[in-house]
Amino acid sequence: MTTGKAPILAINNIEVIYDHVILVLKGVSLEVHEKGIVALLGANGAGKSTTIKAISNLLASERGVVTKGTIEFEGQDINASNPADLVEMGVVQVMEGRHCFEHLTIEENLLVGAYTRRDGRRSVQESLDLVYEYFPRLKERRKSQAGYTSGGEQQMCAIGRALMANPHMILLDEPSMGLAPQLVEEIFEIVKKLNEEQGVTFLLAEQNTAVALRYATYGYIMENGRVVMDGKASDLRENEDVKEFYLGVSDGEKKSFRDVKQYRRRKRWLA
Repeated sequence: MTTGKAPILAINNIEVIYDHVILVLKGVSLEVHEKGIVALLGANGAGKSTTIKAISNLLASERGVVTKGTIEFEGQDINASNPADLVEMGVVQVMEGRHCFEHLTIEENLLVGAYTRRDGRRSVQESLDLVYEYFPRLKERRKSQAGYTSGGEQQMCAIGRALMANPHMILLDEPSMGLAPQLVEEIFEIVKKLNEEQGVTFLLAEQNTAVALRYATYGYIMENGRVVMDGKASDLRENEDVKEFYLGVSDGEKKSFRDVKQYRRRKRWLA
């Protein structure tokens, strides 16, 4: 992915091992440029979430470690950075499964996101007002306990909480998981608006390839811990292999995975 400018995030040939023996990522490299929306695509178990956690340095809690390669944010090596320090640098992750504080209200959850800020109450209130502008449903439910809100509202809360930290980049892990199609579209529309109007850079790991490629500017496809294809989102949408094996359509016809031999043979990028 080349634009002439240095990427805001650069991952170069990283390997990740769990429990000292399980090799999960095998030489993953990718770039994210400022104000872009980059999609990290692939099936469950391809290594998308591990890549996201390697960036935000949350692997240790799962007995994982980056054993090779480099991760740089704004030109600075962040391999050994504390996750809290990364938030202050502007890298914020929205974890898979939303993970709201269920006993707190929506507004209290949002204010937790501003915990590391030192720019005063007025600036925090301005950020809160901005979150409510993009997520009017959260304003309606701001006094409700998060645990009693819907899955879509909790996902909005998680993204809004990330915005409260004034991020340069948000790492979104499976934002569509468990949500109805209409809510998925609504959340991706908000991501697009935040990107265009507020300049927030997004790297999102997503299994819903069709939706992700409609909103992303660039995409990487992962399989078995490797990046096997990358390109502009518009090009990936038109790629015959991507259409057949990730979008379920080829030459205008629905395809089946029953012919496994043909499926494996046609994946030319694995050759």
